[in-house]
Amino acid sequence: MQTIRVHTTQNVYIHYPIASLGDRIGAFLLDRFILVLYTFAVIASLVNFSVKVPWVWITLLGIPWLFYHLFFEIFMNGQTPGKRAVSIQVVRTDGTSPTIGNYLLRWLIGLVEFHFFGGIITVIVVAANGKGQRLGDLAAGTSVVKQTPQREVTASEVFVMADEDTGYTVTYPQVTQLSSQDIELIQRSLEMYRQQGNLQPVLVVTEKVKSLLGISTHQAPQDFLYTVVRDFNHLTSR
Repeated sequence: MQTIRVHTTQNVYIHYPIASLGDRIGAFLLDRFILVLYTFAVIASLVNFSVKVPWVWITLLGIPWLFYHLFFEIFMNGQTPGKRAVSIQVVRTDGTSPTIGNYLLRWLIGLVEFHFFGGIITVIVVAANGKGQRLGDLAAGTSVVKQTPQREVTASEVFVMADEDTGYTVTYPQVTQLSSQDIELIQRSLEMYRQQGNLQPVLVVTEKVKSLLGISTHQAPQDFLYTVVRDFNHLTSR
């Protein structure tokens, strides 16, 4: 199953399974069914009460069809009733919550995609894109995903769990002089090394930490920083 990797503002990676075409079509059909039921109910009511004022018919029938998706996605956190039924949701690819502007942009482009091209363009783009994005999503920086995210545990969190299980012994007690911002910088350098194989940030940060704490060690730079993070987490979690 394809996933999209979202980097949250908490510097944590979340893997979301991309909503399949079947999920999206199913949600779309459910939403249309709801709109059709609403339309029949309104028509029956207007006929029953002998309402003949044109603007009443236009307002009660036209506005819900036009703004249905925009309204529900804004007020249901990226979902419509159809999307909720099949457990899919609109998210931003940068990890932040979609804004009204994001929803508005994908809705406006969606009007062109669905009402002028009958959804054919949407199917083609979603199938070819590989990230669950139609044209509106590409423009708004959003995607549609399944609501079953998998959180990627960071190295420092693994260290903390290991400490609790094995009775960890601190190597560098002076790490308490570091701030949480210092530890975050260390973690970022280790992330770059782990993901990209780029050792340069690790070397630079290692020298700064050694100088700040007055540490002399023969540990490899990446091992030294892992130990520093682990010591810091162990000491500050007490």
